[in-house]
Amino acid sequence: MNLKYLLFNNLLSRWLHLLPFTGVLITFLSITAGANELKEQEYNKADSIAFSKNYMVSAANPYAVRAGLEILKQGGTAADAAVAIQLVLNLVEPQSSGIGGGAFLLYYDGLNRELVTYDGRETAPEKTTQKLFINKNGVPLKFINAVVGGRAVGTPGTLALLETIHKHHGKVEWKDLFESSIRLSERGFTVSKRLHDYLRGNYGNYLRTFKTARNFYFPGGQPIKNGDLLKNLSFAKTLKLLSKEGVKVFYEGSVADGIENTVKNSAVNPGLLSKSDLKKYRVIKRPPICHYYRKHKICGMGPPSSGAIAIGQILGMLENFNLSELGPKNTYSWHYISEASKLAFADRNKYVADPDFVKVPTQELLNSHYLKTRAKLISSKRSIFTPAPAGNPKPKISRIYSSDPGESRSGTSHISIIDQYGNAISMTTTIEGPFGSQLMTNGFLLNNELTDFSFAPSRDGRLIANRVEPLKRPRSSMSPTMVFDNDDNLKLVIGSPGGARIIGYVVKTLIAVIDWNLDIQSAINLGHVVNRNGNTEIEFSTDAMKFANRLESLGHKIKIRKLNSGLHGILVTNDTITGGADPRREGVAQGN
Repeated sequence: MNLKYLLFNNLLSRWLHLLPFTGVLITFLSITAGANELKEQEYNKADSIAFSKNYMVSAANPYAVRAGLEILKQGGTAADAAVAIQLVLNLVEPQSSGIGGGAFLLYYDGLNRELVTYDGRETAPEKTTQKLFINKNGVPLKFINAVVGGRAVGTPGTLALLETIHKHHGKVEWKDLFESSIRLSERGFTVSKRLHDYLRGNYGNYLRTFKTARNFYFPGGQPIKNGDLLKNLSFAKTLKLLSKEGVKVFYEGSVADGIENTVKNSAVNPGLLSKSDLKKYRVIKRPPICHYYRKHKICGMGPPSSGAIAIGQILGMLENFNLSELGPKNTYSWHYISEASKLAFADRNKYVADPDFVKVPTQELLNSHYLKTRAKLISSKRSIFTPAPAGNPKPKISRIYSSDPGESRSGTSHISIIDQYGNAISMTTTIEGPFGSQLMTNGFLLNNELTDFSFAPSRDGRLIANRVEPLKRPRSSMSPTMVFDNDDNLKLVIGSPGGARIIGYVVKTLIAVIDWNLDIQSAINLGHVVNRNGNTEIEFSTDAMKFANRLESLGHKIKIRKLNSGLHGILVTNDTITGGADPRREGVAQGN
């Protein structure tokens, strides 16, 4: 490892504000029982593991967790709680998710022991063409030139998803699920350090481009500050409409008018999204993708998410290595994980896209014989040169498509819930990059999700599976996941934000729980080592840095950087429900 590089990274520690060390004291907004307001206090976040006998919520902000717990205490289901949590997250964590975005959700019915998955991913407008991200010279746009403004706004799916799960799995009246979010919007909430820091950075500068967002987040020209009381009366008005009239007002009524006008009249990159696109939007119920690892059944979201397939491939290859014996302190554990990740991402980048437009060879990619063949490429002596090529699980499809890794940003959040009836939800929700498209309407921000498509429709004379097409859903890395034991009992609910690194974050946590028998909080706290078929990224200021020199000697190209996951997980052991939240963000787990 280059000594100058390490010294430079050590200097960075003077200004990095989120240190995921075990035992580090982190300031966060904690829930105080019986209090009407949340108070800021010092808390050992790494020890914030929560225990319960009845129900549990783990989510990205204490206000949202409290909203979910209020619903569960009333006898609500996980579906009811998810609605309340997402609405509050839109308000207090607007940089990450909200009703202007999309989501994937796994729902486990505890009574019938049935798992279903819901696709609430955004869709490309009907008038979209494959030249959406191509400039007048025929060259793909730079990412930053595509992300801001109306061009990349897809049809939002989150609200339709929330309505769907409430209809099929809810108990509490729809209007009652809005009480917390309306109250906080009208009375105000305490601005967190994380939101303030985002507003001070580059994404805050992009927000200033647009009058509505600028006036709201930069009153008097300065960003709202950590500790400020912030009200969002426009969002309160929208929430009241939704609580009384349902989501139809969002997809067909006055809110839809505001969305269309905002996108089409954007000061930068006017977009194509129309009221007609909103009216046509539908949530899709898809079969879960399940595979086995060490006698555990691991289930996730199928395409257009690449999460479950990539996780299944990585773990399928790792079945051939004794990670349990190696343990988390052995460099070779991380070497093998990184190598398997390279090969899985090579396949992901070539084959996975919206299954309603592309034939995705899901079964072939997860075939045990195929994965054993891929695992033979992994050597204990030398790292695979990157980018590793995709495999050939189905020759006919392999000849059609070219690879494209694409780009993504980590403006995403995750929610894990188990209710008193044994139902569970794993939901990853997003508006794509921090603050999405930066466009604000009716009190909420709109996504820039179309940048998850490949900007070029083809390469080297072959089509790219994840190319832009009208009404198509862009490929995602969101990986809401559930794990079941050998007797098919629910064991783990997990997921994370983090762009394409989500897959690596979730894999690490699964291995830590299954192979290394760590509790959920310890598994989340482990330093990250991630590979997306390129550099092996090691999380700065964690114990993972000690693997850098040895991995580099094996041929890994090392990049030490901040890896800001937001893992939220719930582990079930015997009669105890255990919740964990990522110390790298401001989330919390709490139950009763």
